Amino acid sequence: MQTIKLVVVGDGDTGKQALLMSYTGHNGKQMPTVFDNYFVTVMIGGEAYTLGIFDTAGQEDFDRLRPLSYPQTDVFLVCFSVVSLSSFKNVTEKWVPEISHHCPATPFLLVGTQVHLRDDSDTLKKLAQSKQQAVTFTSGEKLACELKAVKYVECSAETEEGLKNVFDEAILAALEPPDTKSKKLCILL
Repeated sequence: MQTIKLVVVGDGDTGKQALLMSYTGHNGKQMPTVFDNYFVTVMIGGEAYTLGIFDTAGQEDFDRLRPLSYPQTDVFLVCFSVVSLSSFKNVTEKWVPEISHHCPATPFLLVGTQVHLRDDSDTLKKLAQSKQQAVTFTSGEKLACELKAVKYVECSAETEEGLKNVFDEAILAALEPPDTKSKKLCILL
């Protein structure tokens, strides 16, 4: 059975661990992550694959350790919370440069998490007080295009909206990596 290695990166407190626990069915108390891994069996085209999911710590304290989990990665999920502008900015300033440095040929998906909070009145109030707003789907898609991500996807671990799609798209990207030699054009209407 072929194993697909998927590594999840992004700022702390963006819902990465909740995303993984919800997808893998591990319901339990969430603890701060240093490194966590989960293994699930998935069926693709009638064939079984083992999906090895590696969660990494987003905190700066782990900047030197985190890349140790990168070798032999088949696909990355670069996560940010749609209600955290700083985590969205760090995609460009930290996460994509880091994975591109260590694994330049490995495909990645840009993942907007916590989409259920876009409609949460308390969250929207807090954002408004700091003169911010939630990241839109269009903004996520535009950034994914600029950074040459395979795709932009969104999800909520709480409602499970888009959850399965995130991992389905990641598996497809790992099994059929994009041709790095061809030039992609981004056209946003």
